[in-house]
This record gives sequence, C-alpha cells and structure tokens, in this order.
Amino acid sequence: MSLIVLFLTFGLFYLQINGLSVPRVSSAPCDTVNHGYQCSNAISHLWGQYSPYFSVPTNISASVPEQCNVTFVQVLSRHGARDPTSSKTTEYGALINRIHNSVPASHFKGEYEFLANYSYTLGADQLTSFGQQEMVNSGTKFFGRYHHLTANYTPFIRSSSESRVVESAQNFSQGFHAARIASNDSSDSSYPYPIVIISEDTGSNNTLDHGLCTAFETGPDSEVSDNAQATWTSVFIPPIQARLNKNLPGVNFTVQNTIDMMDLCPFNTVASPSGTLSTFCNLFTQEEWQQYDYYQSLGKYYGYGEGNPLGPTQGVGWVGELLARLTGEHQYVKDSLYTSVNHTLDDSPATFPLGGGHLLYADFSHDNDMTAAMAALGLYNISATNGPLPNSTLEAATDLGGYAASWTVPFAARIYVEKMTCHDQQEELVRTVVNDRVVPLQNCGADQFGRCRLNAFVESLSFARTGGNWDACF
Repeated sequence: MSLIVLFLTFGLFYLQINGLSVPRVSSAPCDTVNHGYQCSNAISHLWGQYSPYFSVPTNISASVPEQCNVTFVQVLSRHGARDPTSSKTTEYGALINRIHNSVPASHFKGEYEFLANYSYTLGADQLTSFGQQEMVNSGTKFFGRYHHLTANYTPFIRSSSESRVVESAQNFSQGFHAARIASNDSSDSSYPYPIVIISEDTGSNNTLDHGLCTAFETGPDSEVSDNAQATWTSVFIPPIQARLNKNLPGVNFTVQNTIDMMDLCPFNTVASPSGTLSTFCNLFTQEEWQQYDYYQSLGKYYGYGEGNPLGPTQGVGWVGELLARLTGEHQYVKDSLYTSVNHTLDDSPATFPLGGGHLLYADFSHDNDMTAAMAALGLYNISATNGPLPNSTLEAATDLGGYAASWTVPFAARIYVEKMTCHDQQEELVRTVVNDRVVPLQNCGADQFGRCRLNAFVESLSFARTGGNWDACF
C-alpha cells in the first residue's frame, strides 16, 4: 500500500520565501511559488476548477498572528493542472475537426483566424508539465511557510491512486525536499519520502476519492448539479452560441459545444509549459468568463457541496481522519457508521501514524473530494435555496465567504488546517486557510483571526463525527 518515489534533478533557480532562499525549477513568468498564476488575472481567475492555482484575496491575514506558533499542519491538495479527461479530449477533438470541415476558409478571420491552423494535440487525464511545476511550487511554498516545523519534520504523505494524483504528491515532495536541501537544515537521508497510496478501485474504502455511497453515485441527487447548471446555461449561453454560429457558419454549435469552446481556453493555457494564455481565451469577454465561473461553481456546489443532500457526507471520512490527527496519539478514527474510512490502513500506525512527532500531514486528492471535505467541515455557510451566488447574479466571491470553484478547487488547490498555541490563550487553536485565504470557522465561536479553540472546533463537527448521512447511502 506504499510507494517510494524517485527524486528528479532539474536546473534550479532560487527565490526568497519567508526569508529563506529556496529553489524553483522553472522561470515561467506567469506562475510563482508565492502567489500562483498571475497573468491575465481578469479572466484566468474565472475558470472555475480549471483555473491554475492562485493566491485568493483574504480579509484576514494568512500570516501567523503575533505571539503564536503553529504546532501542526494538515494540507489537503488537489493534483496539478492536467489534460482533459479521456471522454472530454475526444469531444474537444471532434469539435475542432467539425470546425475545420464545416467553416469556409474565408470565415477564419479576426479573432477566429488562429483556428484555421490550430491542431488539437491535448492528451488525456495526465498532468501537464505546467501542472507538475505547480506541485513542485506547492511543496516549496509549504516548506517555506512552515519552516519552523519543516526544518525538522517531514510530512506523512498519502495519495489517492489515480496516476496524476500520485505524480502530484511526488512533485510536492520534490519541491519540499529541494527547499530543505537548499536551506541546509538537514541531510534528510530518508528521502525519497514514502507515499501511502489508497486504491480508487470500485468498492475500495478511500477518503480521498468518493465512490462507495450508492445513493450519491446513482440516485436522483446525482442529477442535482446537472439541473442547476442547465438552468444557468439557458441564461448565459444563448448569446455566445449565436455569436459563434454567426462567425463560424456551418458548425451549428450546440449548448455543450459552446461550453467546450470555453473549456479550450484553460486547457490550452495549462498545456503550455510557461502557462501562456491561449488564443481561445480572447473569443470571450470578461463578463462571459464570470458567467462561466458561476456555471462551474454551480456544478461543484450542487454536485459535491452543501447544495447536494449527500455531498457533505462524502467528506466525513476525511474529516474523521483530520480530527484523529488533530487530537493526538491513540485517538484513532472514530467511524461509527463505517463510512469511506479504510480501517486496514487507518488502524495501523505504519500507514496512519498519530503522535510520536508526526506534526505534518499531506494528502492528495481531486477537486470533487476536496469540495465534499470542505462541506463536511462547514466552511462555506451558503443557502442551498439560493445557490452559491444569490439569485444567480454575478456578485464577487468576496460577498459569499469566498465560495467559487476557482477560489476553492483550482488546479493544485490546497487547504491548510493549522493548529497553534498562543501566549494569551490556554487552549490550542485551529484555523483553515484555503488557497491563502483564511476561511473563518463556523459554529465554534471563531475569533477575529478566524480561529476556534480546538475542543470547540471538534464539537462543532458533530455532523462528520456521527457519520453524516452515510446511513442514507444504501
């Protein structure tokens, strides 16, 4: 159930993070260790789950408050940027072929001129080189951000078994290790770090990949997000669809074809090693990208978040593991309803260690599973009646506690759960930082820094601690 990864050597560049000189393995101008993707922000931060990771604005400083020390960190991360899924890459390729076969040569002009010579070369399912670099950067940043711990402690790493997720865990550990070597903190003879891989095979218990809850996977609730997205596409897609059909006659763009054309912007962008903005992006306005971001947010919220009756239930297994890690040694995962927790792994100190100097944990997963985990944590208190954006308006995510697919689960997204001690507090405190945005904890008396006392935080998660609605799964 474990995998030893290999260290790959690259030419190294150095930069400063929290006063440390740490390496990065690419000089790509658009993607930075500290702030993620920072080119064409007006649209590139509006691609939903297909946005490259970027540092999200925060109303509360993500720095550690004065007189406090972080004593524990759990990171839950999405894999880096990838090619489209196998079914989608077939769909996109067929659309490009239809465009080439249907549109008269004379109509490839203006912003559409590039299509005459565009060849569809995107792969399927695998990390792009840009996505690999995102994860190296993530490991580098993690090392620098928590240097007082990472100088002496190595994260215990787990990954869901999809190849792009495992490779992302490897890239993270590579960035972490290179930063450690550059800092001269430790010879780190234990490298390469072991990774516990949890199977995604059908019927496997895996807190990092949904699949066990039959009613969620196949019941009527599985169609909730499709219905929500269909309602919104009937509002924003027709004008775009009409424009494409006018400028590219003969293709007869459907609603799905129109969305596919928008998808080709982020996927071609992250297919570039340097993250160069794709020409597809210029076919749409900033307002249309806001509408697209809302469309993707609906899919996540109603598919795997609080908008789906069984969405948060898919995240209760991981939250149970988090609580076991937060509360210390000999407090193994409490799982009264036998959810997605893999007890073969979690009941063994070799594959689920607690205490004994284990202060850093890194788990690697998918966007859907991260959405469910955040819902089980209760991070985004949004009314399921109105949806993630009130009345389907284009209000900024800043008005909604930070909820948007692009702000929560972009490629290489990461959630930091921190435990800290402070000179003016007798009890340990907990807070969450999602893509550099402090998300104040709910229902546990959070202070001005978004933190709750550890015991209050644990008590506030009664939904997860009692198995959520797992008994409705079958």
